[in-house]
Amino acid sequence: MTLKNNKGNAIGKALLVQTNNGVLVQVKASGLDPGFHGIHFHEVGRCEGPDFSSAGGHFNPFQKEHGLKNPKGSHAGDLNNITADAQGIVNTTFITRRVTLKKGEKHSLFDLDGSALIIHAKADDQMSNPSGNSGDRVVCGVIKK
Repeated sequence: MTLKNNKGNAIGKALLVQTNNGVLVQVKASGLDPGFHGIHFHEVGRCEGPDFSSAGGHFNPFQKEHGLKNPKGSHAGDLNNITADAQGIVNTTFITRRVTLKKGEKHSLFDLDGSALIIHAKADDQMSNPSGNSGDRVVCGVIKK
């Protein structure tokens, strides 16, 4: 999928692949502020700028609380923070088991209204509702087959 900033410019790509161990996520992007950034799957496959609010909240089919450190569980769309280097470049790969690309399953990113991948301006504290104090949505990509 193409990743766009809030001005509508393509700044990178993300690749999602279903594996036996979960969904492999590869993100390559530039133009971010150096440092940590929250990244989440969001509940609607729309990326209308400049604030990307069209993507809705975090993907949360099981109605959990926010944050990977939350003792009550986390949103299916909650992910570990990513890091942009000193030049603002992100190049990372990870696996999540909280979502699937298999259609028809409750935690599938391919539900009726699709899903989006959002990168936030700041790091996610992995606890605070609803989005871990991770700041503005600065990058968005619509998840497609």
